[in-house]
Amino acid sequence: MDNIYMLADTVILSRIGSRLRRARLKQNITQQSLAEFSGVSLSSLKKIENGKIGSFESFLRVLRTLGMLDMLQSLTEEEQLSPNEYYNLVHSAKKNTRKRAAGQLTRPEKEESEW
Repeated sequence: MDNIYMLADTVILSRIGSRLRRARLKQNITQQSLAEFSGVSLSSLKKIENGKIGSFESFLRVLRTLGMLDMLQSLTEEEQLSPNEYYNLVHSAKKNTRKRAAGQLTRPEKEESEW
């Protein structure tokens, strides 16, 4: 396996497109029917399979239709806080809260106008 950080963006996109094409063919789905089911134009689907992903929304629709959306699972999960991180977060929020002044607020007496 190649180090993904060493690959050019075009190579990564090309590999993603090829993988989607193989998945489509493995499921015996034509480009036309995949485009219809996913709500993407046929030309957009052809571009995606050729590694030219112009619309992330179209890409997501194709992944969902092929049953491959779980590939993005790690990107959508919330990070879990450790107990120490949670404690620090809660206590830092308490420190920053403003407190009311104790006692009555005194306002200076208004001077009467000479008018």
